[in-house]
Amino acid sequence: MPEGHTIHRLAGALTELYGGRRLRTSSPQGRFADGAARLDNQVLLGAEAHGKHLFLAFGPEPDMPLDAEAVTWLRIHLGLYGSWTFDGDSAFTAPHAIGAPRRRVGERGEHALRHGGGSALAGLSGGSGADAGGDAPAPGLWSPPEPRGAVRLRLLGEHGVADLTGPTACELLDAEGAAAVHRRLGPDPLRADADPQEFVTGVRRRRKAVGELLMDQAVISGVGNIFRAETLLRCGISPFRAGNRLSEARLRAVWDDLVPLMEYGVATGFITTVEADDVPEPLPDDDQEAGRWYVYHRTGRPCLRCGTPVREREAAGRRLFWCPACQAR
Repeated sequence: MPEGHTIHRLAGALTELYGGRRLRTSSPQGRFADGAARLDNQVLLGAEAHGKHLFLAFGPEPDMPLDAEAVTWLRIHLGLYGSWTFDGDSAFTAPHAIGAPRRRVGERGEHALRHGGGSALAGLSGGSGADAGGDAPAPGLWSPPEPRGAVRLRLLGEHGVADLTGPTACELLDAEGAAAVHRRLGPDPLRADADPQEFVTGVRRRRKAVGELLMDQAVISGVGNIFRAETLLRCGISPFRAGNRLSEARLRAVWDDLVPLMEYGVATGFITTVEADDVPEPLPDDDQEAGRWYVYHRTGRPCLRCGTPVREREAAGRRLFWCPACQAR
């Protein structure tokens, strides 16, 4: 499942590609036909992410305030199988795909948003010509391709198309409905309105292991299996320690560690957590992950900080990785 940084990148991409533009919307698959009909010919006012949830605001006219009664919110959760694919002319710069199946987002031609911050946009034009190594069609020469697969929602603009397939959730909400979803989610380290104290308090009131709590989207939003394993190693915290046995200072350290790690993921499309001084030289041929991660997917390999073999255990249905020496308490 894509972690929170991917959804923030996607929100940035959709805002840059479609923000302020009137779109044609459809549901080629048919499962979202009524919703697509309600959005058709509306203007995309903006996109935002909260954890693993994507929110798109649509209104009848541009420059409407997002709290206006006429604004309709589209909430999307990709889940394990959802993805967006893009296609367009040379004026439509987008990645080929974001989400599942697991593609390396932004692996070619990555660049930042024009207005600062990270973006899911890559230096691909997205059309079949670009995918084949050629140039994308010039404006006016491009036409939308036929939908491929079970496309739940198609967003069509003048210069390009974005197709959504396989999401866990795709629904329309009014302002109160969208607010209700936000309220049930924990603070997101990538959002300016996040309150780290809410995270600290939420963990400390529970007896569950912190390794499980970091995956609870009601406690903290956007953290997935990689960020969970890596930040606990970096902060020297056992994933099995109960939340109510952790000090406020140690939990603040976790939050402060996650913010730059996740911001780097937004800017680059990659989760890279290993400090430069800890990367082995030369990088072992059979352990390429040692250049990116301390413990994630490195079972049995030496911890990059102490040399103890990394261990793995199933916890709440997910694979959990940790160093028994560096994370003894």
